[in-house]
Amino acid sequence: MEPPITLIEAETGTLQKNRSNVVDAIIDFAGGTMGGITTVYVGQPLDTVKVKMQTFPTMYRGGFHCFMETFKKDGLARGLYAGTVPSLAANISENAVLFLFYGVCQKIVAGALGGKDVQMMNPFENAVSGGMAAFFSSFTLCPTELIKCRLQAMREMATNGQLEGGLERLKMGPWGLTKEILHQEGVRGLFKGLTATFMREMPGYFFFFGGYELSRHLLTPEGKQKDEIGPLRTVVCGGVGGVALWVSIFPADVVKSRVQVQSVFGVKPPTFREMFMKILRQEGVKKLYTGLGPTVVRTFPATGALFLAYETTKKYLGQLHDYAIGAS
Repeated sequence: MEPPITLIEAETGTLQKNRSNVVDAIIDFAGGTMGGITTVYVGQPLDTVKVKMQTFPTMYRGGFHCFMETFKKDGLARGLYAGTVPSLAANISENAVLFLFYGVCQKIVAGALGGKDVQMMNPFENAVSGGMAAFFSSFTLCPTELIKCRLQAMREMATNGQLEGGLERLKMGPWGLTKEILHQEGVRGLFKGLTATFMREMPGYFFFFGGYELSRHLLTPEGKQKDEIGPLRTVVCGGVGGVALWVSIFPADVVKSRVQVQSVFGVKPPTFREMFMKILRQEGVKKLYTGLGPTVVRTFPATGALFLAYETTKKYLGQLHDYAIGAS
């Protein structure tokens, strides 16, 4: 008879290979959920600044001016934290699905490499898995991003005469806006900008997971595993991954934000290519990077917190599961 498995053995991950794919998926889903919640509360104010500057690039002198004007006119809750509810919905759903499929895609890539151990995959192989996972998360992200962006840019749209009802529409919340879009345009109305979302998400998450895993590889002390680098280094690696994502795909994000904010009912939405070429011809390359500064400032702590929450949740739930199996 084999000896019982101890807690120490569970903590070292010796049972991880015995977990079912379903259990691994649930753990990844829970980790992504906690990461999504954390990143919103850390980064929402500067995300609002990013969207305003992307969609109305001539209205503000810079990120700090936009931040202060938003705070003075609309305060914290209705201003800098505008769109927090759809942001939470977007980030929880996106990250839960993203990390769930990240784990699934890691196993697919490992299988394609001849049954390689997922833990032994290199940063490039993890990056490919992340890009594949982003295809699935885009379907959950697009509708919530649409609502979030329109709420964040509502004052600017009203000021420019682009919003029926004017400043009175500022009282509308995420649920009211969602119902309005569904009533006027149906479900398809919530998926305006889906192509632009694919164009942003898939290459973006290649660099996101690639940057994170490469940083973990470089910061892992000799004789230790990458899961043992500690909270501070995990935050740094997450921050590097986030910056890599945004620097690589920021022009696509500008285009996506413009498409979603300007795709009002009754107007044929511009395609990704049409909007990209319009910005390039009329405003120049520089406008494709409007808002990058506050985005990078926001991203480092926000994605650092995301990965810390994800890795901590994943480790805790994995140990809990392994201990429960060992004690049974």
